[in-house]
Amino acid sequence: MTENTLAIVVLAAGQGTRMKSRLPKVLHPIAGRPLVGHVLTTAERLHADHIEVVVRHERDQVVAALTGDHPGVVFVDQDDVPGTGRAVQVALDALPAGFDGDVLVLSGDCPLADADTLSAFVAEHRAAAVPATLMTAVVADPTGYGRIVRDARGDVDRIVEQKDATAEEAAIPEINAGMYVFRAATLREYLPAVGVDNAQGEMYLTDVPGMLRRDGARVAASVVSDVTVTFGVNDRAQLAEVGRLMNERIVRRWQRDGVTIQDPATTWIDDDVTLAPDVTILPNTHLLRASTVAGGATIGPDTTLVSTEVGEDAEVRRSEATLAVIGARATVGPFSYLRAGTTLGADGKIGAYVETKNAQIGDGSKVPHLSYVGDATVGRGVNLGASTITANYDDVNKHRTEIGDEVHTGSHTVLVAPVRLGAGAKTAAGAVVRKDVPAGALAMSVAPQRNVPGWVEQNRAGTAAADAAARAESAE
Repeated sequence: MTENTLAIVVLAAGQGTRMKSRLPKVLHPIAGRPLVGHVLTTAERLHADHIEVVVRHERDQVVAALTGDHPGVVFVDQDDVPGTGRAVQVALDALPAGFDGDVLVLSGDCPLADADTLSAFVAEHRAAAVPATLMTAVVADPTGYGRIVRDARGDVDRIVEQKDATAEEAAIPEINAGMYVFRAATLREYLPAVGVDNAQGEMYLTDVPGMLRRDGARVAASVVSDVTVTFGVNDRAQLAEVGRLMNERIVRRWQRDGVTIQDPATTWIDDDVTLAPDVTILPNTHLLRASTVAGGATIGPDTTLVSTEVGEDAEVRRSEATLAVIGARATVGPFSYLRAGTTLGADGKIGAYVETKNAQIGDGSKVPHLSYVGDATVGRGVNLGASTITANYDDVNKHRTEIGDEVHTGSHTVLVAPVRLGAGAKTAAGAVVRKDVPAGALAMSVAPQRNVPGWVEQNRAGTAAADAAARAESAE
């Protein structure tokens, strides 16, 4: 192997007790991915020769959550010896024999470190020709971080952890960002000598730079200009702050790519979302998971899309859609709910207070208001009257409704599946359709209307209605 080969080790073995959660800390999500998922996505962009994730706490859950999205990653189990030093040691042992390149060490709870920053970090380490380089940052409040102690010449002398720091050391504003580049040979030489004689009883990776300095070797420090790339997550408050910063980055990127976002503070966009130029996002909108929005579409206000595809010039307002497809120039909302499997064709409409599920609605068809369309195939040019319902469930099984082209239903029609309406068929208001309707036919549920004279006065005597009826009868 050459000295330019790179292995990336991601530390994800810790329990994260301050999260107070049954979910492992590194699996807490922001922007549609777990924390460690962001770190791995960035690592993959560096085109490293090897990527390893060190796991221990809830290791099966962590491995299961990451394997599908990151198939090339190798998972390495940390044993009962605690600490980052031991984590890197077991990862080093898992690398191919003879690996003599550089090892980039990242924290699984630091998702804001981007590929450009890390590439520059590795390049700086190689240019300095040193055995180890630390990423550092200068912050206003260094509480909780390891402090960078420099010698009289300004070189890195050692790293002191928060619980081991003196009062003078605790006041140092330069912190260890928890990201390092080491020569593999350096780690092999020094990690076996790292002990657990500290307040936590852990094998600290941060002891290695001090040991190098003791032996007269130089340790470089790369001070990042954007301190946010160093932010990690230890509790729920930090999780929210890191999530906000991640969202700001995503929103800004789309704005620069030609997307209008009226109110960035109330717009949340996951990292896997795809937006075309000239999309308009209105306030209080959440675009989640793998949603895609084509050019000219307007989304919002008050809208949530989850893994939903929106076509060109479509409009979705004050509505929610999950695993749905909305065609070009179609309109949805307000106050509609498109559940999984909904497909709305081009120029179609799903109006106010409509719920759809597993429904394919053809081009130019309309479900204007107050309707439920589930497990249905709807043709082209259909108009479903107000309060049309596809009764798809018989208390045991789901059944499908088929509606042909140019069908119009009257208000308050109930289609009891399985049932088929032929092309051009119509239903009268209040129809309950239990049998197939031939093409061009009108379906009616007719019952003679019966009026019972005097019923109110006899059965509701003394009420305002009875008094009004009596006065009307006298007038007549």
